[in-house]
This record gives sequence, C-alpha cells and structure tokens, in this order.
Amino acid sequence: MTRLTTRDIQSISEELTAYELSLMEKTGCSLRQLACQAMEVAEIDIQASMEHTLVGVIPMTSGGGPIKGFCGTVAKIVNHIGCRAFATRNTDASGIAEAVEKKAGFLMFADENRFVVLDMQRRRLVDNADATGRGFVAGLYLMAGSLKDRKVLVLGCGPVGRSVVKALAKTGCRISVYDIEPAAYDALSAEFKNDPGVEINFFHKLEPAFNQHALMVDASPAGGFIPARHIKPHTIISAPGMPLGLDSAALAAIGERLLHDPLQIGVATMVVGALARTFHEA
Repeated sequence: MTRLTTRDIQSISEELTAYELSLMEKTGCSLRQLACQAMEVAEIDIQASMEHTLVGVIPMTSGGGPIKGFCGTVAKIVNHIGCRAFATRNTDASGIAEAVEKKAGFLMFADENRFVVLDMQRRRLVDNADATGRGFVAGLYLMAGSLKDRKVLVLGCGPVGRSVVKALAKTGCRISVYDIEPAAYDALSAEFKNDPGVEINFFHKLEPAFNQHALMVDASPAGGFIPARHIKPHTIISAPGMPLGLDSAALAAIGERLLHDPLQIGVATMVVGALARTFHEA
C-alpha cells in the first residue's frame, strides 16, 4: 500500500461537497453510487444497510505510525456516504477494544502493508487495494460511456493494478498492461491462466503503450511519468496511483477527463463492498 502523507489528505474532509459535485459532473454518479456500481449492488439495498452500520476507524502504530488526520478523514468519508463512523482515541489493541466497546460492527485500520475493513459479525474483510481497483474501473467506465471492445492500458501490476485487471475483465474491453518490473507480468499471467476468456497484452516499453491507448488506468506508485504529448483530445485517465502519474503539463492538458483522488473512492468502495457481502449473505 502506498503510504500517503498528511499533505495528501489534509483538505479532503472540508472539500467533500465540492469533490462530490466534481465527481457527478465527470461520471454522472455520486460517490456512493459509484461505489455501488463498482461492487455490483443496488444503492437502495446499501442505503438501507448503512442506516444500521457503525464503523470504528482505528489508528495503528506499526511501521511509520499513524498519518496525522488519516483516521479522522476516513471516518468523514464514511459518514459522507451515509454510515455512522468515528475514529478511536486509542491506538492498536486498545483502539480495537474501544471500537468494539462502542458497538462498532465494522472496524477499519491500516498499517504499512494493508488497509482493510473488517465485518465483525461475519468475520469477513474487504481490502483497500481490491476496492480501489474496482472503484476506479467503475469511474473509467462511467466517464467513457462503455468499455466493451475498447483498448484500456493499465499502468502498474501491483495489488491495485491486479484488481483493476480483474475488474476490467468483466467489461469486455481489450486489456493491456505495462509495469517497470517484467516479473510482475508472470504473476499476473498466472492469475488468469485458467480463464481463457481473458487476454492480456503486455507492453515492455511505455512509448508504444501510450501511443496505442486513449483509455488508461494509472495504478503505478510513480509520479510524473506521463507527459503531455500523450494526452489527446479523447484521452481519459482513471488514476488511483499515488502520487499522480501525470506531469504538470499533462495535468493541464487532460482537464476534466481525469479521475483521481487519494482516499475517497477506495474508502467508499471498501465500505459498500463490506455491506454488499452482508446483504448478499443475509
């Protein structure tokens, strides 16, 4: 999991309303609606479940320790989409105990490697990497109108990138992948070796990959590697990667055809995914 900084998240809570309006303009969906589409569940069912859901967000001190404002920001996003959520005052085991004592049904916590939401009742979890990949594919689908038979380039084969590929496989698009580490291709190929319906075109150089694709998902942890010359009038990029892969000129060139945020889509899709599992198993 990419480690965010306080600067990455410091304005999220205050700008959620503006963020929601921008998301609606780009995708036609609210944050909750986009998350529901990503997790293939009806919003009306999720909304009913949210009314009875309390989420405890717990700071963890392992690795680099808690990011200032992270848990409070996550709780604000969860509240924004319709659940009740709070950040615990205590950390680690004491934080978990506090959340349970306050009757939280879902626990959310992150360390250097994973960020998860845990359904206490059913002992199931949703991982941020999986949810983020699904959420940003849903966003690309909504911005592009459809992905069927269209070429989509995935930049990065890490946990989020692999989730992106899995989600894209359901859309009927033609999937291409680029990663700086060739070994990542072997791992991705192995995941789909028993699924003959999924074909992945692997690129080993960025220039031809950029030249042949107008639709992209930037799931790379590298910043500023997408230059303005590869932004065409029909280019659309959905970018869960942190930091953002577009350089400053590319960012200016793409305008509103970019979907990117550090937490909002991933967190919303995590919670909806946990609720969706609860709903389907009820």
